[in-house]
Amino acid sequence: MTAPSAPALSGSCLCGGIRYQVRGEPGAMVVCHCSRCRKANGSAFQAVVPIATGDFELLEGAEWLAGYESSPGVHRMFCRRCASPLYSRRDAMPDMLRLRVGTLDTPLSAGPSMHIFVGSRAEWYDIHDDAEQHRTRPGE
Repeated sequence: MTAPSAPALSGSCLCGGIRYQVRGEPGAMVVCHCSRCRKANGSAFQAVVPIATGDFELLEGAEWLAGYESSPGVHRMFCRRCASPLYSRRDAMPDMLRLRVGTLDTPLSAGPSMHIFVGSRAEWYDIHDDAEQHRTRPGE
């Protein structure tokens, strides 16, 4: 007897032109406060969950999906019509995507597990949860 699979998560961009689903469990949510993530999202931080590349399925809008290589080997994928950031991928980690949780239409039950790059967080934003905080990326 096989175990039941996790229910699919669904998401979309702001204009609704791109719709996707994720099968399988996402990893722990990480909130990044680095300057690149702040600029890419126009906010104080970016919240992501790692997912297996094979668990991501684009349902609609392949023609709207575009990417930008923000640093060597790091690709930020977004909707070219409304500019919603959807996920990022790294050439060095082809089996994993970092999904932008703000694009999910399905609620997540768990909040952040950690905050990274808090050493460069926006000076006007204070962190108000009990998740671990790391000055850079853990292990750096």
